[in-house]
Amino acid sequence: MTISVAPANEASWEDLQAVFGTRGDPARCQCQYFKAPAAEWRSLSREERAQRLRQQTEAGHPEARATSGLVAYADGEPAGWCAVEPRTAYPRLPTMRVPWTGRDEDRDDAGVWAVTCFVTRVGFRRRGVSRALARAAVAFARERGGSAVEGYPMIVRPGQEITWGELYVGSRGVFADAGFAEVSRPTPRRVVMRLDF
Repeated sequence: MTISVAPANEASWEDLQAVFGTRGDPARCQCQYFKAPAAEWRSLSREERAQRLRQQTEAGHPEARATSGLVAYADGEPAGWCAVEPRTAYPRLPTMRVPWTGRDEDRDDAGVWAVTCFVTRVGFRRRGVSRALARAAVAFARERGGSAVEGYPMIVRPGQEITWGELYVGSRGVFADAGFAEVSRPTPRRVVMRLDF
């Protein structure tokens, strides 16, 4: 299987929605969890979340100057999504414990980018889609002037059962394979992984 990755504005809206599907957490969230304060996020309908994602990604508009993520294709079929933007584009991040515990960071540093979410379409899981997206996120952030990129993945241990819903942040191994290094371990199951340019 050949995996290619494109900025979301170069993908069609139909391709992006094929990745998110019509049921389950991705379809409900539409990658808006980190993009809105908790109370606002809960008040949004699925349709409102989808509309926000469409505006943020500029899907179907390759001439757009900005987008909020990447779309992976497996042998030409839409297979995955990765949210990656400057950390300041995520209003919920500054209020969360995981990114900041044990670190003295400037939360308003727009040069630091964050990978906040992965979605792999049913039928394409466990085939390297998230790994390809994580590698592409590094290049994407660097090309757009980022000074660093980080993520907040789960620690996955052999034999440990993890539901997909928990792995939307990615696994430590996915980030390590893309060149990220662990900078903190704020909880027993979560790490902060970072790559400075």
